[in-house]
Amino acid sequence: MNKTERIRQRNFPLISFNIRRLREQKYLRNTDLVAKLQLEGIPISTSTLSKIEQGSCNPTTEQLIALQKILGCVYSDFFHPC
Repeated sequence: MNKTERIRQRNFPLISFNIRRLREQKYLRNTDLVAKLQLEGIPISTSTLSKIEQGSCNPTTEQLIALQKILGCVYSDFFHPC
């Protein structure tokens, strides 16, 4: 069984803030972003995305790669202060 690698937010507390910030800059609602992620083959619910944005759930690397594509940013944008 292949274990999905997750980015631990306690090490990078900016991830959750930056995902939400980037989503809001694109004027996307939580449900809009979830729909786009699902179209990219990422199984995610609105509840899970909310938990990721609140920092209570860790995103997978696959989720971050898909988010990068959807949000039109570079991977490092998730880890740096704005």
